[in-house]
Amino acid sequence: MPLGLKRGTVQLEPHDKQWDEIAIQTIKTLKSILGDDAIDIQHIGSTAIPVIKAKPIIDIVVGVTDFERIMLHNEQLQKEGIFYRGSDVEYQILYVMGDMEKDIRTHHIHVVKWNGTEWKNYIHFRDCLNANENIALQYERVKEELESKYADDRVAYTNGKQEMIDIILNYK
Repeated sequence: MPLGLKRGTVQLEPHDKQWDEIAIQTIKTLKSILGDDAIDIQHIGSTAIPVIKAKPIIDIVVGVTDFERIMLHNEQLQKEGIFYRGSDVEYQILYVMGDMEKDIRTHHIHVVKWNGTEWKNYIHFRDCLNANENIALQYERVKEELESKYADDRVAYTNGKQEMIDIILNYK
């Protein structure tokens, strides 16, 4: 399966080791462009959890202290195929990669305050699922059930995962 999905759709795939390599390369590109304006950059989301299926879209979190400094890099990011998508979610800026003409997304790059709530949630979620295979597999079951109902409605799919995500975020 090639990387990427049409925006708004859901299709889960078994973990692909190439996702890790692609994430590493993307992080290197981001670091080379953002420099010191990015405190830390990490691979997150289900593609960072080898024991479960995921949508073939790489999620990356960029921790920053100043959102305006990141916005100054938009032109250079765009030259590398990293497009500013907006800030629909409070306390986050979203960038995407993929085939914009075909409306296919291969990457979601979430820019958040480093060490803020969103940063901590992204890292804790990934680390919790990687450390607890049973919880990861429970999460995968929820995702599979939602995929079967909402293959063409990513908003409903994402909203359906929220209760399980909250349980995982509260897991110590």
